[in-house]
Amino acid sequence: MTAMVRASGLRGYSALMRQLGADPERLLRRYRIDPQLLLDDDALLPLRATAQLFEDSAAITACPDFGLRLADQQDISVLGPLAIAMQHAPTVAEAFDIISRYLFMHSRGMALSVHADSDLVPGAAEVRFELQVPGQGVLRQTMDVCLGDVHHFIELLAGPYALKAVSLPHTPIAPLSVYTRFFGAPVHVAQRHGALHIARETFELRLQTVNPSLQRIAVDYLAQNFGNPAQTLATRVRHLLHRTLGTARSDKCTIAAMLKLHPRTLQRYLDAEGTSFDALRDEVQRELAQRYLCETRIPLTQLAGMLGYAEQSVLTRACRRWFGMTPSALRQQTARPIGGTQAPL
Repeated sequence: MTAMVRASGLRGYSALMRQLGADPERLLRRYRIDPQLLLDDDALLPLRATAQLFEDSAAITACPDFGLRLADQQDISVLGPLAIAMQHAPTVAEAFDIISRYLFMHSRGMALSVHADSDLVPGAAEVRFELQVPGQGVLRQTMDVCLGDVHHFIELLAGPYALKAVSLPHTPIAPLSVYTRFFGAPVHVAQRHGALHIARETFELRLQTVNPSLQRIAVDYLAQNFGNPAQTLATRVRHLLHRTLGTARSDKCTIAAMLKLHPRTLQRYLDAEGTSFDALRDEVQRELAQRYLCETRIPLTQLAGMLGYAEQSVLTRACRRWFGMTPSALRQQTARPIGGTQAPL
């Protein structure tokens, strides 16, 4: 199933393009997006085409921080009824519990999760944002706008908050100083996940203007109209592989245990969905390999380990099978600085 995103995710896009001296409608049509759809927040657009649109927009306008600028054009209302439920939650923690459960209604290719222990900053929690866009190798601008939006959401809910660090799953093309100014915190590039690393006490803060009745109505609406995302088992396995690949927890037995299934039962259900654990693992490895090779300069030996391969030679053979070329050749082919500005590596 093609991942879609609500058109509200492009709010401010046309205005930003015009500010940068470009014609938004011409580029929208290149990706078969009817400009009129941007007037309807609930219209659904292909997420892959949207991600390609953002990358191309950054290149055409020579604006390497396009995603961050677009985030500055948006606010929490891009989430529609989900925003109401979040704004009237009693605490920041409960607001993020709501978005982690219902973000799929904005896009099934997006996931947000809160982890009590940050891998990057001792004593901090981690708000992790994940994108799954099969077939799209470069997601810099999409990740930037999403992390920028989440940062603004927290500012709205909690006021000025203790953001300890930001991790990017790519090497940005804009200077790193642009990111540190935007977030007001240290930024670490080429990390395993895109995330905001936040002081734990932030989640305990109570929201100032809470209407419990309105919040209850909004949550009931979400539950009745969207309920459980009813993801296929294959989708759930893919999400877990994205989170665990390269660790000791990404084998079939461990993933099955996370899903409270016997490994043979897991495989039987996946067979019924027309796939297998090994096929899903290979797909996720391919997606992440393409993204890391296109968006970072992570050494190949390190990248092989991040993808769960014991040796770099295994990664090389896999890339030849997937892309018809070596990892180095793919990285060289896709290198394309924007506006002559290259971020520090």
